[in-house]
Amino acid sequence: MSKSPRKAKITTDQKLKFYKDMLLIRRFEEKAGQLYGRGLIAGFCHLYIGQEAVVVGMQDCIGDGDQVVTGYRDHGHMLACGMDPDGVMAELTGREGGYSRGKGGSMHMFSREKNFFGGHGIVGAQVPIGTGLAFSNKYKETDRVCLTYFGDGATNQGQVYEAFNMASLWKLPVVYVIENNMYAMGTSVERHASETELFKRGISFEIEGMEVDGMDVMKVREAGMRAVEHARSGKGPMILEMKTYRYRGHSMSDPAKYRKREEVDDIRSHHDPIEGLKKQLIEAGEASEDDLKAIDKDIKAVVAKSVDFAQESPLPDPKELWTDVLVEAEGV
Repeated sequence: MSKSPRKAKITTDQKLKFYKDMLLIRRFEEKAGQLYGRGLIAGFCHLYIGQEAVVVGMQDCIGDGDQVVTGYRDHGHMLACGMDPDGVMAELTGREGGYSRGKGGSMHMFSREKNFFGGHGIVGAQVPIGTGLAFSNKYKETDRVCLTYFGDGATNQGQVYEAFNMASLWKLPVVYVIENNMYAMGTSVERHASETELFKRGISFEIEGMEVDGMDVMKVREAGMRAVEHARSGKGPMILEMKTYRYRGHSMSDPAKYRKREEVDDIRSHHDPIEGLKKQLIEAGEASEDDLKAIDKDIKAVVAKSVDFAQESPLPDPKELWTDVLVEAEGV
């Protein structure tokens, strides 16, 4: 087991891209929370605020053809994959212009174009799916890698360990990214896990694991580069436990009374991934306060545009209830 990822040089342009990508996710999610409060987003809605460094850092480690699959806290993953904010917001609001034509909502969006194979509403269900994608990569003799994200709560699901076993046995090119935000649906890791160092969960399957500061995009990227290289080179799966934190409740209906406000405020004040990178950029002379304010202004405009697009997009025709429910295959 290792806790010290290798160093990887990052340019100023990359840092600024990380900042923009994290800020886009933050502003998008803040707006989604507002729309939910106004009744414009229905059903479940799980916000990614606070965890932005994980998906942004990991996305920089993969290339064309590599896949991503995750659970239902998925808006950040979609945006990091390059999916259009207009289409994501339209889907959240149940509009025809959404990625699932308004029928999937917050938890069920896909993009084959961006190799994003979904958020999934069943806890842990994406882990065997991601393992299957990795199996396909090996079977087809490609060099593609699948990033499979899941949370600390999902680590207690049986299907996760079935997937671990097969991935290790067949040396599948998959990186398991555990986004440990400390509380699962509302129970702390200390109360729901007998082994709280989740990067060790692959020991019995001989899967190497690493603990990573998931609130620091640079450290995420460094660890991610090592893990992706490991998987792509034929050495099999690797587990990255990202120690991160969600500022909001599990979902929009969760008042999060299981933790103290002081705890959340402390994380925001001392470990926020966006503010941390902002400080680094300014102190290193790589960007000024005005530069970063301009970026924020541009991103807010992008998010505002996505809301306008969503509101202008029509609701799905009722006949759409009968589409996308069956695929007829010939010659099988």
